[in-house]
Amino acid sequence: MRTITSKVLCASIALSWYGQLHAESFEEEDFALVYGDKYTVSIATGSQQHIRRAPAVASVITAEDIAATGAIDLDEVLETVPGLHVSRSANFNSPLYAMRGVISQYTPQVLMLQNGIPVTTLFIGNKGNLWGGLPLENVARIEIIRGPGSALYGADAFSGVINIITKTAADTSGTQVGVRGGSFNTGDAWVLHGGKLGSLDVAAYFRAGATDGFKKRVTEDAQSRNDAAFGTRASLAPGFTNNQQNALDASVDLSMEKWRWRNSYKLRDEMGTGIGVGSALDPVGRGKTERLLSDLSWSDPQISDFWGATLTASYMEYKQRFPVPAVLFPPGVTFPTGSFPNGMIGGPETSERQLRLAASATYQGLKRHNLRFGVGHDDLDLYDAKEIKNFTFSPSGVPVPVGALMDFTSIAPFLTPHRRTVSYVYAQDEWRVATDWALTAGVRHDRYSDFGTTTNPRLALVWDASLDLTAKLLFGHAFRAPAFVEEYSINNPVVRGNSNLRPETTKTLEAAFSWQARKDAQVNLNFFRYDMSDIIRTVPNGLPGTGSTYNNTGGQHGSGMELEVEWDYSRSLRVTGNYSYQKSIDESTGQDAGYAPHHHFYLRGDWRYTSGWLASAQINRVMDRKRTAGDIRPPVPDYTMVDVTVRSNAGSAPWTFSASVRNLFNATVLEPSLAPGTIRYDLPMAPRAFWLQLVYRI
Repeated sequence: MRTITSKVLCASIALSWYGQLHAESFEEEDFALVYGDKYTVSIATGSQQHIRRAPAVASVITAEDIAATGAIDLDEVLETVPGLHVSRSANFNSPLYAMRGVISQYTPQVLMLQNGIPVTTLFIGNKGNLWGGLPLENVARIEIIRGPGSALYGADAFSGVINIITKTAADTSGTQVGVRGGSFNTGDAWVLHGGKLGSLDVAAYFRAGATDGFKKRVTEDAQSRNDAAFGTRASLAPGFTNNQQNALDASVDLSMEKWRWRNSYKLRDEMGTGIGVGSALDPVGRGKTERLLSDLSWSDPQISDFWGATLTASYMEYKQRFPVPAVLFPPGVTFPTGSFPNGMIGGPETSERQLRLAASATYQGLKRHNLRFGVGHDDLDLYDAKEIKNFTFSPSGVPVPVGALMDFTSIAPFLTPHRRTVSYVYAQDEWRVATDWALTAGVRHDRYSDFGTTTNPRLALVWDASLDLTAKLLFGHAFRAPAFVEEYSINNPVVRGNSNLRPETTKTLEAAFSWQARKDAQVNLNFFRYDMSDIIRTVPNGLPGTGSTYNNTGGQHGSGMELEVEWDYSRSLRVTGNYSYQKSIDESTGQDAGYAPHHHFYLRGDWRYTSGWLASAQINRVMDRKRTAGDIRPPVPDYTMVDVTVRSNAGSAPWTFSASVRNLFNATVLEPSLAPGTIRYDLPMAPRAFWLQLVYRI
């Protein structure tokens, strides 16, 4: 760490010196016109403030940044954030957000918000395994906290928080119509509108798209192991991944004076299962999800001389369906209990609704203090769970064929409906201790109907050491609530739920430095250390052959650093980059926690090479992903991916043109198949791809 830090600081000083010799003088506002407002953030405290002085390690990605990177999906742009790597699951190619070395089967340790409202699903505790991506045309900005956020946001703000802020009428003037086409038979069309309807501000968005998805060859899968064990030849490997889907996204944002009502709808249909739900190739199964999110808010920052208040009510409906049940293992799969001539087939379906009520108030009547108080109540209801399948399990957990597909909902359900209520209260004080010092202290107390109470504090000291240097010392405590599948899974001898689970917890200490190296160069450096405990994992039951049960067991600790540099070399050239390092240890084995990159480099250059045109190139280097204890496969191969994008800045012209090549040099990109490594040679990612886009402004 000392060696790395020395090199980083030397490089930063060298960058500043070189820039003094060669950079042109210009104002920060010049590039703000191209890249948007990157210098303020609200996710750290709930109120807008300069990111340099925010009591958190935070990143902001604007709509202009998104356009420059050529990203068309949320996961592409999140990969550019220091300390965050987007890995993948074999199950529907679902993204796994590995933040600072924390990664697991579903990675529920990162909280995702849409306009401040959680999109967490109750079933598995993350944003949903049948995610299907998120388009970016309607995204105004993305704010990210690296580190704990439970003192403000509650459950699952564990290793990080991602808040996706959609466009309002102020962000979209008039009407835009866009079309895009590219590799893998991908096509999208959308309409985006912002304007006035009398005294009402209106923003509306509609997008429809479809893709065949990339198809990459998988040489061995989970069924290959079964074939070797039972002398069969049922595996479809070598075969190809299945990532097709149809997509529909829509939203309406209405606001008038102090009121705002936002509604969004997300449909993913005909979804291919990636490699397969059971890590065995499945060209047949199809998934479908629907997500409806609505929130109504009233906000007045000054209801009296010193008081401000906000009231919010939100509702989310989420449904997971299998129009064509997943083939967990292919036709011909054989176990000691019998054979499956049509394959081992299943389709678990869930429906849930979430009602959230929240109120917050700010008070500025005390000199040098900005106080925030909040209360809330969540009613979280997984009200329906169904499953059709053609198998049961023996007492030892081995699949047993039952012939034709049967509805097991009333016979032996995998999960029964459950409801969770949460009530919480929090308080926060931003205290300007002295002219150059600020202390932010906060605490939140949550009461859960199923596992009891949890209290999570935070403390942040921010020092403006000089006009161009700010230092921060941060401490936070966070928790992850058990998912319903971990608490209430039944009739599955392989993995059983445990209603006595406690939440996972983590304590994090951070030191951060923000240095304005010169007027056109910004350097951010932070160090962190975290300690996780009560990690929820499956633990073998006492008797051999009786499966496993979810339990709180073991811990994990890790440390690392993140460096960010942003340099406006001239009026026409901006260079941004970051480097992340982390090392995480599983305390139950004393070995590497595995699968997250120890080293992650990112570099991007944006060049306005002629009036009205911008060219961007970016390099993403992912290195040193080790396996967990007991996984004897070689480390996951490193890779370097290069993307190139060109776009026109329309100005007053109605047309905007964009084109991008992703993975320009067709690098082999693999994401790890987590232990026990049923996909021996890991998960292949997309090859070289391109897209072309036209947008017309009316």
